[in-house]
Amino acid sequence: MSMSAHSTANSSSIAWAAPERERAFHAWLTPLLATHQLDATSLAPASADASFRRYFRIRGAAGTLIIMDAPPPLEDVRPFLHVAGLIHQAGLNAPDVLAADEAQGFLLLSDLGQGLYLNALKEANQAQADRLMRDAIRALVHWQSTVKADSLPLYDAPLLQRELDLFPDWCVAKEFGLTWGDKEKQMWAGVCTHLLDSALAQPTVAVHRDWMPRNLMVSDPNPGILDFQDAVRGPISYDVASMLRDAFLSWDEEHELDWAVRYWEQARKAGLPVDEDFGEFWRQLEWMGLQRHLKILGIFCRLKHRDGKPKYSEDLPRFFNYATKVAMRYAPLKPLVRLLEPLQGQAVTVGYTF
Repeated sequence: MSMSAHSTANSSSIAWAAPERERAFHAWLTPLLATHQLDATSLAPASADASFRRYFRIRGAAGTLIIMDAPPPLEDVRPFLHVAGLIHQAGLNAPDVLAADEAQGFLLLSDLGQGLYLNALKEANQAQADRLMRDAIRALVHWQSTVKADSLPLYDAPLLQRELDLFPDWCVAKEFGLTWGDKEKQMWAGVCTHLLDSALAQPTVAVHRDWMPRNLMVSDPNPGILDFQDAVRGPISYDVASMLRDAFLSWDEEHELDWAVRYWEQARKAGLPVDEDFGEFWRQLEWMGLQRHLKILGIFCRLKHRDGKPKYSEDLPRFFNYATKVAMRYAPLKPLVRLLEPLQGQAVTVGYTF
């Protein structure tokens, strides 16, 4: 979720999938106008989401607020509300929930501003980027130390496998039109087993699942945290991998290692159960990142083919690069290179650049 995109349109430009949804929205919003001193004429799109959620900005007496439109049964706002509560209990910075209609999927939230980490990092010099990333690392250690994971869904083997299955289903078959034979399926099964075994062997903490610059806001206190509704109890390296091997921004390995060491040292100091050998923790992080990147390759292709959102596929080359680098580095993952090679060769012919 990115609740920070500039909102320049007026409410007349808001498109609704169905008149009933529009009527329900205005029936919910109207009583809130007086309660929260909102200016109905200022309602404007804030951003869309890779999911079915949408966000609007609206002016209030003390500044702008955010409205989430999460239409059921496609979306469920209850996990968002639950995790928001956990984050506030932990003393971290997430949007305040000012009004909620769980049944209809409408939320009124405080606005963390328009200072998206992703934009700030793209424009930052190295010293500025380092400060932002150190803040994100400190907040992540705080998150893992204090956000209670007991009530979160378990990031178990079936869920990890379902995520991996998105890669052959949507990237291999749908995007590139390839069909694997028994040999390729066997290689894939072996890679999946290694990745799952590594993930499930790690100690578990609260996992955001998208702790990345697109979901962090430059704010006070820094950072503001967004898009946390899919949080789970899972492997301790997952969010570090999300932060260092980002979907929309890549760093050279020198910086990845520097920030990973900083995280690891702070995590140990905070009593978090990271591996006492940094080399082993780095391997765990790389393998966890590979599981995530294979999943995202599938998700971005699904967004293109199923949901009519082709712009995400522009970032496929970044994930092929991540996946190939890690697969070539570790002997048990080498078979994946043979599965990726035909896709990369075909991708070059259709205009992707690696």
